[in-house]
Amino acid sequence: MAKLPHDYDNRVYAGWLGKCIGVRFGAPLEGWTYQEILDTLGEVTDYLPLPPGKLFKPDDDTALPMLLIQALADYGPEVTAVQLGETWLNYLADQRGTLWWGGYGISTEHTAYLNLARGVPAPLSGAIAMNGAALAEQIGGQIFSDIWGLAAPNNPELAANYAARASSVSHDGNGVYGGMFVAGLVGAAFGERDPRKLVQIGLSLIPAESEYARVVTAVLNFHRQHPDDWRAAYRFIYANFGYDRYPGEVHIIPNAGIVVMALLYGAGDFSRTIQIAIMGGWDTDCNVGNVGAIMGAAVGLDGIESKWRTPMDDLLVTAGLIGSRNLWTIPACADLFCRLGREIAGEKPKRQPRIHFRYPGSTQGFQTRGEKGRIMAMAEENGRLRITVRKLNKKGEVRLFIRTSIRPDELSANYYGGNFSPQIYPGQTMRARLFLPDNAPAQLRASLYVHDGHSGDNHQATAQPLTSGAWHDLTFQIPTLHNALLSEAGIALRNLGVPWTGNLFLEWLDWDGAPSFRNDFALERPEYGAISQWTFLRGYWRLEDGVVHGSGVGFNENYTGDVDWRDYAVTVRIRPLLGQHHLVLVRVQGARRSYAAGLGPDGQLVLYKNDGGYRLMTAVAFPWQPNQSYTLTVRVQGNYIVAAIGDARIAWADDNTPHLNGQIGFANFAGCHTAYERVEIRPNAAAA
Repeated sequence: MAKLPHDYDNRVYAGWLGKCIGVRFGAPLEGWTYQEILDTLGEVTDYLPLPPGKLFKPDDDTALPMLLIQALADYGPEVTAVQLGETWLNYLADQRGTLWWGGYGISTEHTAYLNLARGVPAPLSGAIAMNGAALAEQIGGQIFSDIWGLAAPNNPELAANYAARASSVSHDGNGVYGGMFVAGLVGAAFGERDPRKLVQIGLSLIPAESEYARVVTAVLNFHRQHPDDWRAAYRFIYANFGYDRYPGEVHIIPNAGIVVMALLYGAGDFSRTIQIAIMGGWDTDCNVGNVGAIMGAAVGLDGIESKWRTPMDDLLVTAGLIGSRNLWTIPACADLFCRLGREIAGEKPKRQPRIHFRYPGSTQGFQTRGEKGRIMAMAEENGRLRITVRKLNKKGEVRLFIRTSIRPDELSANYYGGNFSPQIYPGQTMRARLFLPDNAPAQLRASLYVHDGHSGDNHQATAQPLTSGAWHDLTFQIPTLHNALLSEAGIALRNLGVPWTGNLFLEWLDWDGAPSFRNDFALERPEYGAISQWTFLRGYWRLEDGVVHGSGVGFNENYTGDVDWRDYAVTVRIRPLLGQHHLVLVRVQGARRSYAAGLGPDGQLVLYKNDGGYRLMTAVAFPWQPNQSYTLTVRVQGNYIVAAIGDARIAWADDNTPHLNGQIGFANFAGCHTAYERVEIRPNAAAA
């Protein structure tokens, strides 16, 4: 592996930012033709507006890459196609969310998922031999592959190799070559800015006799002969490589032509490149996202105009199975890519707080509100967030915060089916570092706080006096709360004296620790097929008379919490209504990794391990009855698990690759119906 570039982190951030910009820019015109765009909108040079007050929707172009990159985290740099297929099964909800579920034999990704779910391993799951060329050579192999170049800077061969493994889960032939081409260009862009040279590098990574190489070569040659007329290039692509020449819903070849055209005629300018890509039409979010990633990595942050960055607000919404990982900041994505890139390169990863300002121009999606004062501006300055406060009057207060949970109805659209769990929970500990410059008055106080989106209440620490010219470390242990949904976290600044105008600086914000809360679902509500704060794998999960009910035909599961949780005790009031399996989940790391304890067949208290499938680990007699409520407590400490209902108790130590962290959840098996009346989670010491 080549030595990482000195500006690796910033270039990764720029590359992923470019990808997210391109997807948002292109998404409103997805499926439009060049002529439809021209006739309806003329030259498109800026974002089309979102509905007022809405966040940009989840999109498969960014949602699936944020799941695929987890394969590197889970399996390491030698990750295989089989393991990438397992990553699909673990982090995708069953035929909902993240992707276009257009039907078997119609949607390439839907077909591959069902193949995997029925036991067909990757790469056979995406092979031409299995699915036919028309399905295997659609665009998906290309659009999800930028991430591999970000993880393998200056090593286009390795980036292409990762992309080939990942793309082969669902694609084959030209569908895989497109992934290799794009990943190679992103990787090469860390050391080469010239678009023509980048395209030639990508071309060297794929078979010369392939149709993908033919379209790339044809556009290269056309550009050489007509270097100043991208519209002529478009007409050439339309006539020789248009949609009419290739089968399926969205074939890769016409869109590959648009990607290459935009790169060449954009001439190394980020804005011009994505503008040409969107005007080419067809799969606009995919094409613009790909060239945005390539050019972002190539030109860096200085090459991306603020008009593209500011509306993004550093936020990315996805639609995976784990709800607390569906609201990202773009810097957090970059941190993950950089950590994995360092592991691939054999370097020690850097530990970063959740919220930091080490990427130039990053504001991490912070928002403000004020009473008797307001925050006029926020800007990154020397790795800190400069907060400019105007006329904070006596007894006035301003709040600086990030969103830690959102609701589906806040999105511009949600046809990719995002559900959300909070990122922060009662019982956890918040920390932050603030600096107040010299000559500031002595009457300022600051405290960390969280906001309960259910009740509207704020919970905050005792205010701490701020001293001018000094750094201040703030800490707040969030109290145990009942029926809360923590939707924002931040800092409250209060003035006790004369009106003040000035600056202060935030270096970082972080939180960790075990959760501590109770919920009887009285304040929850239905949200996009689930209930608020929960996501689900499959089954029918709903609120009836203030109680969560779950039923279905498979392994029916829903989840809440964060994957980073480690040791805790969860207590659930559970009522079996129909069937023989009524369970509580702990240490959930996705659909394929967890533990389940509860009421089992033949009158037993049971404990299962899910490691690519459920296996019974231990059981004890417990003659439970339908329609009767039981209080089940499950404790996890290291590799040790204890489950108990009254005097019935089972204990088991997992000595074989234990799951040491994860969410909580509810589950039952086929033909079951279970009511869950309340849930409580505490640190082990508090629950003992």
